Amino acid sequence: MSDTTLTIRTDNKTKQQIADFAASIGLSTTSFMLAATMQAVRESRIVLTPTLEPTPYLEKVMRGSRADRKAGRNIHGPFEKAADMIADLEK
Repeated sequence: MSDTTLTIRTDNKTKQQIADFAASIGLSTTSFMLAATMQAVRESRIVLTPTLEPTPYLEKVMRGSRADRKAGRNIHGPFEKAADMIADLEK
């Protein structure tokens, strides 16, 4: 197999993060990038998974919801039929 060079552009922080991650799983940056690229080609897809962390606003809403539930406020249902749920919402 002949070797060739593939160059990507990124900022220094991202480059270091990639190098640190690769090292944490026992790979060089080159080996990690090669493995990721080969997997994408082999599977004809890439999987990008975002970190799902609530925003400060959502955290506030969730705290309020938990407090309401604990206090028995704003509780509706369960409903046997969708029509019952809609009627409750229209009140």
